[in-house]
Amino acid sequence: MVVTKKKKHVNIKLQYWHCILLCIQTNIKCCVLPHIPGCGMQLPSSLGKMREWWFLLGLLSLLSWHSGGASFTFRGNSIFYRESYGAVGSSDVVILLHGFPTSSYDWNKIWEPLNQRFNRVIALDFLGFGFSDKPRPHRYSIFEQASVVEALVSHLGLSEQRVNLLSHDYGDTVALELLYRTDHNRTGHLNINSLCLSNGGIFPETHHPRILQKLLKDSSFLSPVLTRLINFMLFSKGLGDVFGPYTQPTDAEFLDMWTGVRFNDGNLVMDSILHYLNQRLEHRDRWVGALTSTVIPVHMIYGPLDPVNPHPQFILHYQRLVKRSTVSVLDEHISHYPQLEDPTGFLNAYFSFINAF
Repeated sequence: MVVTKKKKHVNIKLQYWHCILLCIQTNIKCCVLPHIPGCGMQLPSSLGKMREWWFLLGLLSLLSWHSGGASFTFRGNSIFYRESYGAVGSSDVVILLHGFPTSSYDWNKIWEPLNQRFNRVIALDFLGFGFSDKPRPHRYSIFEQASVVEALVSHLGLSEQRVNLLSHDYGDTVALELLYRTDHNRTGHLNINSLCLSNGGIFPETHHPRILQKLLKDSSFLSPVLTRLINFMLFSKGLGDVFGPYTQPTDAEFLDMWTGVRFNDGNLVMDSILHYLNQRLEHRDRWVGALTSTVIPVHMIYGPLDPVNPHPQFILHYQRLVKRSTVSVLDEHISHYPQLEDPTGFLNAYFSFINAF
């Protein structure tokens, strides 16, 4: 069998992805040269090329992200989180809530600038995502994820602290449940100082899930088969479709995201997690009602090329319903992952909002 040069590079990359995943799962400390301890693989000469080095460094940055984090236990499950202390003289805290199907690593491009603005920057991997546990079978829900966030805040001793929420996609819906609990003074609720949403499908009537999401969300007889058929190529193609044509992730970035999914066999719980699409419809009045009635400062950062929440239907509907909210629409080529596609524009929009009150 003849293996093409391109195919060989892909195989090398996937082999190194397996090495990184092994290192994370077993807490082995990796080094770039001359090999990765624990796997016995030597660096091939092809990695001498710059693009291959950037690929490897990308995976190692994910390993660094993991090693810089910690975990706490929520109802018997381990929840991964990262926390850093930043701006001296400020007491401001920001909590970052990631989207589906990725992880807290979605915030890596804006972490340091946030650290310069806030005293504490905190991000977590929701249950079933990233480096957190992924129990199965399990009834995943937005309500449980909101409780995970509240438990983390309590674990970090911030129950009395006013916190700023910055969310994306799936995290937007978790944030709305947290907002509902705050405004209704539920036991254990957060003291929310502000809320900034981004590209979340918060309105079922303007939300367009991807085909695979539709197939998986009802846990049909196809779900166990489909979750096992998802591989890196299918994953990167599907995720690439919700990025803009000029803001596509690199091979290394796709592999970073795929690593977060595959850690602890996360692909096998995707159908259970996707029940959140049904929950958004079922609890629309609760969550949209919280958004439209709150007096807490709210902002929306929106990438308008988003096929999941298409322009202009989504943003016009948002402005019509959420009259107290301010809005930032980014450049026309920015799509569903604005914090990754345009980190500078995203940060400028967020800082303009957060510094206005």
